[in-house]
Parts: sequence; structure tokens; C-alpha cells
Amino acid sequence: MKIALITNSRIPSLTANSIQAMKVAQALIQLDHDVKMFAPAEVDPVSKETLLSHYGLRLAPDLELLPSIKRLKRFDFIIHAQRAAKKFRADLIYTWLPQSAVLGLWSGYPVVLEMHADNSGKLGAWWMRRFWKANGCKMMTVTTSALRKALERSTKLKFKNEAVLVAPNGVALEKYENLPSSSEARRQLDLPEGLTIGFTGHIYPGRGADLLFELAKQMPNVNFLWVGGTPELVAFWKNKLTEAGMINVTMTGFVKHDVIPLYQAAADVLLMPYSRSIEASSGQDIAEVINPMKMFEYMASGRAIVSADLPSIREVLNDGNAVLCEPAEIEKWKVAIESLLADEPRRLALGKQARIDVSQLTWVKREERIMDLLRSNFRRH
Repeated sequence: MKIALITNSRIPSLTANSIQAMKVAQALIQLDHDVKMFAPAEVDPVSKETLLSHYGLRLAPDLELLPSIKRLKRFDFIIHAQRAAKKFRADLIYTWLPQSAVLGLWSGYPVVLEMHADNSGKLGAWWMRRFWKANGCKMMTVTTSALRKALERSTKLKFKNEAVLVAPNGVALEKYENLPSSSEARRQLDLPEGLTIGFTGHIYPGRGADLLFELAKQMPNVNFLWVGGTPELVAFWKNKLTEAGMINVTMTGFVKHDVIPLYQAAADVLLMPYSRSIEASSGQDIAEVINPMKMFEYMASGRAIVSADLPSIREVLNDGNAVLCEPAEIEKWKVAIESLLADEPRRLALGKQARIDVSQLTWVKREERIMDLLRSNFRRH
């Protein structure tokens, strides 16, 4: 099938949205679809080799960057993308933009719409209602059941079950095969030896940087490893660590995706220290519906996880594969971490169960489920 992927993400960039879109593209190519991605021309074009290296992929789609004028809020891009999809002779439009989904249906295309956050404002809800009222073969994916409820609330609609699929994010398990022990991973990365608490990902407000800092401050005899973050935020936190005289935190800044599994393996315990308010790169609060990609990576690494206890997180993690703590109660986090550090068999058992649980949550299996449901909808039309 010829699939036109229409994303509003900057490609390449460090945003979670762009990473997720590229993982989806790779999985669809692995399923033998002919995939072309259309994205706004808001960054300089790069070679396919650069895309593969930047996102840690084996396969990348052909990418066409289309005009996007900021003051038009990308609506010009959406029009250009529809024309480009037609020129590509697409059989299917697969998009993260409700506007592109609606225009695709109005033009007679089958459409898959991926939603990762609630509608933004009245206009976002308006486009979503147009999507559900438009005729045609369509389906919508949501990353959590909580997101489906949030979207139904903001649109004042009840979605048809046969056209909605809860499809959590995924992981490329092959990148997590044959990982070394924590101590061997630390040796290979030239990291300090000793029990280590790890964190990978962005350090936006609400993403847990304050909690990470306080835990490291209160546990000076334990090594902390922070992987990721923009140069500005890394410099900010390094200054705070220096001012506090803390020497037990290693900050790497951005590292290539190919080596993230090894950094995660270097930890004995991995943290997801979210608060009850989580600001996405778009500025929207996504605490109610969050489904972080790093959760699946952590699970694949086979390391024990300590996570904020949020309803959307509990759709994947539970007391059998992780330790869940109230977001703001630092003392409980400290007790949970110290308990795990003192109990290697429990750490290993939690990590093993997480690894088993994530085995059905690969990117390829995710896209297989989406395309299977779409084919069922085809038959009904």
C-alpha cells in the first residue's frame, strides 16, 4: 500500500513527536508498505543517512519538506501536503493532524489519524468533530484509554468503538537484545562504578528534573546518570549541581539513539519522575494522558523501574513490573529506591517481568494492529 505520512513535526529534531513519527514510518516500511513522509520545511533538508543516524533507525522513508508559513499556523502546509499525497498516488493518508485527516476524507482517501494529546482549544475540537462527521473509511488511534475519554469530553462526542484503537507507543526490541550487565555497561561507557540511578529523556518542566536533583542531593553515596536534554537545560542543571557541591551526578546531554539502550542498561534502577502537571514541548499539559516512549524502552532494558503513579501510566505499568510512587512525595521515592538498591533479587524480578510485558508492544506489532483494523473498516465500506 502507498502510504502518505503527514506530520507537523520538524524532521529532524529532538522532539518526542518527531521520534514517534519516524518509528511509525520504519514499522510501516518493515511491513512492506511504500511510505513517503511530508513535513513542514522549518529545518534544513538532510540526507537519508542523517535521518537513520539521528533517529537510530535501519529504515527511513523518503522525506519531502513542504512550505510552511508560521503566521498561517501551518494551514498552508496542510494544503501542500494534500496535493503532495495526490501526486504520490497515495492509497492511504496516515496523519497526526486532524485537519489533514478531514481534508483527506473530503478528498475520498482512507485515513488513519493518530492522536497523542487532547484537542487544543475550540478550533481543535471543531476539526475533531468534522473528522467524526465526515463520510469515508477512517480510524483513529489513541495512545491511552485516558486520552480517548479526554477527547470525547472535549468534543462532546461518543466515538464508535470499531473506528478507535488504543495503541500505546512501542519499542524496537532488537535494540535491547544481549545487553550487558549494569557494571559492564558502565565500564563500556566509562561511567563511575557503583549502584546507579538512571534517567533518560527531556528535562522540561514537570518532567522530574527537580525531583531528580533532590534525590541526588539526599543520596550522595549513590551515582545518578541523566541522559538527554537540550544544551541550555543541561548547562542550567550543571550549574545548580556545581553550586550545591554535588559530585554524584553524571549528565551526558543528547546522545544518539543507538546508544541509549546501553546507557539504560548502565543503571540499576530507572526513574520516571513525572509530576501531576506535565508540560509537553507544545506547552500543553499532558499529565492525564501521557504515554512516554521511554517507558517501553525502560521495560525492554530489563531494569527495575520507579515511576510516578499516574492513571495513564498504570495502563502499562503495575505493581508486578515496577514500583509506583506518589509524584510529589520525595520521601516515598527515596525509600522505594533505597529498598530496591538493597534488594537485587527484587530488582531483577521486576525487570524480568517488565521485559516480558513489553514483548507484545513493539512498533511493528502496533502498526500491524492498526492496519488490521483499517482493513476491517475497508470491508465494511
